[in-house]
Amino acid sequence: MKPEEPYSIFGDIDAFGRVARVESVVVSPSGRVVAEVRWPDNAGAKLKSSLWELDPLGLAPAKRLTFSAEGERAPRFCRDGSLVFVSKRTPGDNSTDDGVSDGTSVWLLPAYGEARALARVAGDLTVHGVADDGTILASTSVLLGSTLESDFARRRERREAERSIILHTGMPIRRYDYELGWFSTHLVLIHTDGRVVDLTPDADAVPLVGATADISPDGRRVVTSWTQRVTNAATRSDLVLIDTESLERSPYLACDDGGDLTDPVFSPDGGRVAFTRRTRPTPIDPQYGFLEIRSFDGAEPVVADVGDVTVKEYRWLSDDTVLAAGDLHSSGAVLAVCASDGTAQQLAAKGVFSSLSATSAGEIFALRNNLLTPSRPVRLRGADVPLELPAPGRVGELPGTLERVETEVDGVRVGGWLCRPTSAQPSDPAPAMLWIHGGPHTSYNTWGWRWNPWLAVARGYAVLMPDPAMSTGYGHAGLKRGWPRQPDIVFRECEELFDQVIRRAEIDHTRTAMLGGSFGGFMANWIAGHTDRFDAIVSHASLWALDQQHRTTDMATDKMRAHGHEAENADWYRKYSPNYSLANVTTPMLITHGNQDYRVPVSESLRMWWDLVASWDGAPETMPHRFLQMTNENHAVSRPSNTTAWIHIVLAFCDQHVLGRGPNPEEFVG
Repeated sequence: MKPEEPYSIFGDIDAFGRVARVESVVVSPSGRVVAEVRWPDNAGAKLKSSLWELDPLGLAPAKRLTFSAEGERAPRFCRDGSLVFVSKRTPGDNSTDDGVSDGTSVWLLPAYGEARALARVAGDLTVHGVADDGTILASTSVLLGSTLESDFARRRERREAERSIILHTGMPIRRYDYELGWFSTHLVLIHTDGRVVDLTPDADAVPLVGATADISPDGRRVVTSWTQRVTNAATRSDLVLIDTESLERSPYLACDDGGDLTDPVFSPDGGRVAFTRRTRPTPIDPQYGFLEIRSFDGAEPVVADVGDVTVKEYRWLSDDTVLAAGDLHSSGAVLAVCASDGTAQQLAAKGVFSSLSATSAGEIFALRNNLLTPSRPVRLRGADVPLELPAPGRVGELPGTLERVETEVDGVRVGGWLCRPTSAQPSDPAPAMLWIHGGPHTSYNTWGWRWNPWLAVARGYAVLMPDPAMSTGYGHAGLKRGWPRQPDIVFRECEELFDQVIRRAEIDHTRTAMLGGSFGGFMANWIAGHTDRFDAIVSHASLWALDQQHRTTDMATDKMRAHGHEAENADWYRKYSPNYSLANVTTPMLITHGNQDYRVPVSESLRMWWDLVASWDGAPETMPHRFLQMTNENHAVSRPSNTTAWIHIVLAFCDQHVLGRGPNPEEFVG
């Protein structure tokens, strides 16, 4: 960098990794705004967190509220303006003899005064809702056979004995990155006087795994998802009601077609519940989600008419209106859904919104995220551009420009985003990257702290991020196009858009790379066996042998239901499982995978690595492929130090094989 050139954080990967990030935002009934902010600790081992107060008018800078070494997270406001949050900290010493912190506490910070700990449990805590009187509904893990009171001692005994056995009695046995079967999830009520009531003392390992729940405003009942095992290794999730006084549990809603009901939320008057109904995937249709509203008077449920929006989050604005946010056309939108007839009106667009929250007067606050900026707290102002509230985590000027691009493939408009360096020109064209997103039911529409195109743009690359078949934000038709997970259809759409982009004079079509993770990693592996057009391919957390992955993923039931047994669907497996095309792989590949990945088990990359190395006929030192194994990571890469190293290695690998220069990726290991 020349001395006169302005400093850009995107040219400094280590500094980029230290940027603070806003995780959530909440607003009190009277309009007080608080955000959870996270940032890497000095060692880069984890993200620390604290709570910050924001100016709802967007005029004053943010002020930090909490300062403990353990950190604070998951803020929620009570009706009286006091703030609930979760922390490992306690008023006294909470460490064991081996230095391990025991338990998690719920804290209450009144509008005026000091915070106080309400209650402590041995497991982690997730707050689901707060009743009008301040009673908190939360969930926590409890060692099987324990009570809330005995859980501390029994966990310590297990840890000291280094006992790790699990005796499974059915499926599922894993969820994302942790094992099931040694603990159960319980719903608990935490009262303002510190009393903790276990609402589900009889829950075993399955019913409340990943549960979503809410408490009625009057605190008299809880609605929660309730999972049960059914035949053929499957589960189903219904909604049940729990009386908070008698602890009596009764059925509320069930899917007639065997689908799942999740994410229930009470209306402000307690008379209605909004929830999500999800269908089960089949070889013909993927999983579809429907936002529904049901009253307790027995009326037929109302199904929200959300158009092409793929709803990701919702909350009640009033007794008559539900706010819903989700993906829309490679971006996002916020809708106001009428609870009586399901009609929807768009309130905001041009960004992906989350963490929806509203005052008693109906002023809406949220996080707004897109490819130009990470999540920023905003106040929605009708049709106007949302007002951004000052908060930590600004990233400064981007090293390039963002452009919406589209093409037509077989009569369908396929769009995406092109990130291009400002320095690119016909006399110095930029090498090009094609990134294919995961899912496949997701969209390239938000900021990423690892998959961030601007880090590549700062090195001179143009990055194309398409939304091909099966992407979210294009209605059910978009989800179904290309189903069941047909990589040839996805690649055709991506390649058509990529070819259109690289015909530009300022982009170099002779120097290209392809990158993808999860489903995008599966695409990378399949593409490697079907074309040699790219100079380098990066494949993260990817599928290699589909008959193996479909049985070992934590989502095995849905995978087998959608794709069937390979003996019954042999043509599909042979056509689409990347391992069948091993002999055609000539492009240098970087494989990256976390050992604790249960969504796509590391066995996929282990098998792929063996196949690539064993089939290399040249001298071992000339083999171009590399395998970046992250022994303490899951499906994502969550530790800041590993994230930074991953970015360095991925970009160095691309520099080496696309540009023929740059640092050796091995320099960043250690």
